[in-house]
Amino acid sequence: EQPIFSTRAHVFQIDPNTKKNWVPTSKHAVTVSYFYDSTRNVYRIISLDGSKAIINSTITPNMTFTKTSQKFGQWADSRANTVYGLGFSSEHHLSKFAEKFQEFKEAARLAKEKSQEKMELTSTPSQESAGGDIQSPLTPESINGTDDERATPEVTQNSEPRAEPTQNALPFTHSSTISKHWEAELATLKGNNAKLTAALLESTANVKQWKQQLAAYQEEAERLHKRVTELECVSSQANAVHTHKTELNQTIQELESTLKKKEEEIERLKQEIDNARELQAQRDSLTQKLQEVEIRNKDLEGQLSDLEQRLEKSQNEQEAFRNNLKTLLEILDGKIFELTELRDNLAKLIECS
Repeated sequence: EQPIFSTRAHVFQIDPNTKKNWVPTSKHAVTVSYFYDSTRNVYRIISLDGSKAIINSTITPNMTFTKTSQKFGQWADSRANTVYGLGFSSEHHLSKFAEKFQEFKEAARLAKEKSQEKMELTSTPSQESAGGDIQSPLTPESINGTDDERATPEVTQNSEPRAEPTQNALPFTHSSTISKHWEAELATLKGNNAKLTAALLESTANVKQWKQQLAAYQEEAERLHKRVTELECVSSQANAVHTHKTELNQTIQELESTLKKKEEEIERLKQEIDNARELQAQRDSLTQKLQEVEIRNKDLEGQLSDLEQRLEKSQNEQEAFRNNLKTLLEILDGKIFELTELRDNLAKLIECS
């Protein structure tokens, strides 16, 4: 891996217990760098505090870097199951880091589209050679980047002031992260549900066919039992009848063994059906949770708007209070000046008298 852009910032992670507060992972500003892995064609954000890696995040097209204040930004990493926060010394460094994040995210998206096109081109000859069978080979994602797109490292001094994260913007951003996570889980369950539904239909058809075969085997067994009884009563050759009976018994045992296997197969299919129903219930539960998260996001947006209105009203009231106080001070200055003149006049009268 090769570093292509570096800066310095204070590193934070979301508290895994409360999911609301930030926990600092570095005591001072550390170097945060974008790295390019030419072997796997991916971009990563890495930061080391001594020999400990406090950030190791792979950039994907679904990630979003959010500026929550003039010197603080954050992004969610679903693979690491956490939210990272960076406090910069100035707004310029934050903007530069956000621009690079967007640039490498866009490169990841374009590379993913190229990878999908490559998979389609690769699967087309495979389908023709296999006589129409659909094949979808999996290829790793490749994120392409050029040397011209790489930025020169930018390092600030160790004496940078520490930017603290804002608490107001966190719940809304974190709720959006949870919403995206549940949407990804729901999409995965929908795909699994479609596959299980197709397998369930096929299994149901196989069960019906095996039930018919089972009924035929049972009829054949009953017929053979009756045939054995008739041969024992009618035949005068006991040895031949005994030999025939032994053969028939072996055939019956084989049929019973086949019947037992079919019953086990039916039980297995019933278990698969139960699993499919359980997955369906999980999908419904996730859908309900997603709706709850969306409702919560709307509530948070309303609270944020209300707080902004209250803040603006408070600022207007403070400004009006300052203006009134200034006017009062001017009036007091005038009164003090008048009293001073009155005192001087009284003193002159006293001296004259």
